[in-house]
Amino acid sequence: MTTLDDAIDRLAPRAFEVLARLVAEPSIVGQEQGAEEVLAGELDALGFAIDRFAIPADIVDDEAAGIAQGSYEGRYDIVAERGTGNRSLLINGHIDVVPADDATRWTSPPFEPTVRDGWMIGRGAGDMKGGFAAGLLAVRALDEVAPGWQRGTLRWVAAIEEESTGNGTLASGRAGHLADAALLLEPTDLEILLGGISLIWVGIELEGLAGHAEAAGESVNPILTALSVVEALRGFEAEMNRAHREGIDRDEAFGELAHPYNVNIGTFHAGDWASSVPPVARLQVRVGHPAAWTSEEALARVAAAVTAGTADVEWLVEHPPIIRMTGYRAERYLQDSTAPLVTAVADAHAEAHGARPALVTIGSTTDARFYLNQFGVPALAYGPRTRNMHGTDEAVELASIVECAKTVARFLQRWFDEGSGA
Repeated sequence: MTTLDDAIDRLAPRAFEVLARLVAEPSIVGQEQGAEEVLAGELDALGFAIDRFAIPADIVDDEAAGIAQGSYEGRYDIVAERGTGNRSLLINGHIDVVPADDATRWTSPPFEPTVRDGWMIGRGAGDMKGGFAAGLLAVRALDEVAPGWQRGTLRWVAAIEEESTGNGTLASGRAGHLADAALLLEPTDLEILLGGISLIWVGIELEGLAGHAEAAGESVNPILTALSVVEALRGFEAEMNRAHREGIDRDEAFGELAHPYNVNIGTFHAGDWASSVPPVARLQVRVGHPAAWTSEEALARVAAAVTAGTADVEWLVEHPPIIRMTGYRAERYLQDSTAPLVTAVADAHAEAHGARPALVTIGSTTDARFYLNQFGVPALAYGPRTRNMHGTDEAVELASIVECAKTVARFLQRWFDEGSGA
């Protein structure tokens, strides 16, 4: 008789092939459809009804929404459903990936998946298409060795814009695509991720006085004034984390993190010619911040820190930077570690791997925040091992996809077994 683990091991090569097809689709913002259709095909083959859920344009008006990264016309989540019954579970993941603009630094092209030493390299392989591969593998193996295992409704949501706003998951939830609990297959190194911090995206625009480099003394270079802004932001970051360490604005759920609040200068654009003083400089900044602050208060504090930190720069006093939110408006979230969902996933991991998994929080966020904060649905993240997320040669460990699937399969089977008598 074929055991569940035997089936997962045997079916793993197909899961890796699906992963390669997903990674080969460069699903950056606005280009998600190719990867979505690969996933939809796999779910359809497993008997799921597929809904290409169009993101409504007015989702941006939701109090929990981030600032949209473009038009939602023609863009959608994949929402899939199979089975009926009182018990339900939702598997969530994001289909979007961050860009890989400097492909020359990769050892292989970022959207040409390459396997090396047991790791699949490619943009999105780790964050988080490897999680989709693990979830599909778990369901396919269960269908083979335990027909009828699903006594209830299993839903999948493959969302857009998790990497910038979360509006894809938020929109699907507002439309009622929910369940008794949500499992997010984010990369967690086979640990259970319970919570994440508050954070916002901030755009900073600095006016300059353009001119020819020959007369640069008569111009104002916004690249140079931007350096003062960056130093002010570094001081703001240091102060937030000092307060955390010293117990001011300290969030004990993230107490083990020495530096939970990171301020990252993600993009810096200025100029179009070496012999010209540029007229403007623009920065895009990701700001982690304490949960006690609303997004609006965090933005105001960023602006105040920039103003105070550049008070000796006369040009910036006279021409203050334009500072606004440009993406995330993410609230801190935390899943209670004693919840049945956490226990069930931890038990499944222990059975599959011989020890209980670590329970962790991170100085970042996931779409689990919406299920917990907006919809009251228990949610956690659990997924494969990765390296270099958002970086050069991002990769997922293939063996950990198999390990993840063995946990997820046990969890799914038990979840629906417990509801069979309801």
